[in-house]
Amino acid sequence: MVDNRYATALVIGSVLSLLAAVYLSVAVGTQHWYQYNSPPVKYEGINASELRDEFVSGEYDWTYTNAMFRLNGTLGLWWRCIVVPSQSLWYKEPGRTAAVPDAASIIHLFYKSRIDPKMETECVSITLPQQFSPKYKYLENHNGEEDLLRTYLWRCQFLLPLVSLALVFLSCLVGVCACQCRSFTPTLGVGVLHLLAGLCSLGTVCCFLAGVDLLHQHTRPPDGVESTLGWSLYLALISFPLQMMAAALFLWAARSHRKNYTRINAYRVA
Repeated sequence: MVDNRYATALVIGSVLSLLAAVYLSVAVGTQHWYQYNSPPVKYEGINASELRDEFVSGEYDWTYTNAMFRLNGTLGLWWRCIVVPSQSLWYKEPGRTAAVPDAASIIHLFYKSRIDPKMETECVSITLPQQFSPKYKYLENHNGEEDLLRTYLWRCQFLLPLVSLALVFLSCLVGVCACQCRSFTPTLGVGVLHLLAGLCSLGTVCCFLAGVDLLHQHTRPPDGVESTLGWSLYLALISFPLQMMAAALFLWAARSHRKNYTRINAYRVA
């Protein structure tokens, strides 16, 4: 028979664990960890189109970062995005030659792009080989010195949240087994697993921020570009206290139940 206090602690801990897992999953799958607010780009020039083409098909790391600096880029664990005009006079589809418009079309599109340009978000996923690729102190020179600290921080920032979610999933399996066996002892293991998961979530945010800081030390954003933390990072950060509170509830319930059970057995023996 489980005391109502312990049962309430288990229910609240399970809800907190579920919320933390949802927040962390959303954070991992979205790209709004870090945002760059760039000054207005002169879209009537070819600069935006060149940056877009380099971002989509260019070399990894340097072209990605350069385009994000200049086109309101957002950075995530698995995605990098830029904001570009959806319809441009100089834009051409891949594999097709851009048609030369007449003078009237040129004037119309010119003024339309200046007054009310339609913007869209262009995103490129970061592949698994790119996640494990080495990072360099000078992004434009891949034959230069490798930045080992940033390399391992980058690897940790995408591995730690996966480890955290795996630990939460494992703790759920342990909890289900404990319910099937009608035993309260595995709850202690559930609490320890949540404690480790919370530390992994906190480590993800710390590694990401440290990696971005190292990047900006060697490659500073252009003048006028402002950087801010995105809501995806805050979701990952919120998951840390939720997991720690869930771990505290599970550990308290397991320890208190064990003390109470030992006390009852000692009373019966006496």
